[in-house]
Amino acid sequence: MHYILEILPSLVSGAGMTLKIFIWTLIGSLPLGLVVGLGLISNIKPLQWLLHFYVWLMRGTPLLLQLIFVFYGLPLIGIVFPRYYAALFAFILNYAAYFAEIFRGGLQSIDNGQYESARVLRLSYGQTIRKIVIPQVIKIVLPSVGNEVINLVKDSSLVYVIGLGDLLRAGNVATARDVTLVPLVLVGVIYLLLTAVTTFVLGRIEKHYSYWK
Repeated sequence: MHYILEILPSLVSGAGMTLKIFIWTLIGSLPLGLVVGLGLISNIKPLQWLLHFYVWLMRGTPLLLQLIFVFYGLPLIGIVFPRYYAALFAFILNYAAYFAEIFRGGLQSIDNGQYESARVLRLSYGQTIRKIVIPQVIKIVLPSVGNEVINLVKDSSLVYVIGLGDLLRAGNVATARDVTLVPLVLVGVIYLLLTAVTTFVLGRIEKHYSYWK
């Protein structure tokens, strides 16, 4: 117990970095994913092709490789990110692609009759999307979005490869220094707690939208 209390502050500090990556990735990737999802179903063919290529590239290559490319590869062409912003940039682009496909499926599930009804009511395209389509899409995509959000909690551990002091890195440092697996066990417990809280919050959100049958 004395040893656990001794290493706990460094693990909590690492968990703070993990949460920052998690929260800011959600804040950046969800709106971007929605915009890309709308673009994927637009009638502008060049835009569709470009966005389909972006989604294919992000979903077809490992997030770990994308992190390494952003931090170590982009400086070769003069684009340099600090470690933290390199991680955010890669995570947001990656998760926005996944969210875009989820939103695209949700948007295409809305019956065309609802768009026609909105035109009869003289609603603009923006008003139709905001007031009629988006509320329905949110309920449809919540389970799939929830799965990706939980994956994000665990994927945030990948930032250790570019030297960010996240939870897993703090555990690895303590394990290598003290030659014991106790820090990694604690890391696992903390990740379980984070995913449990996330699952609970997502469950409450789904319940909030459950009255829309």
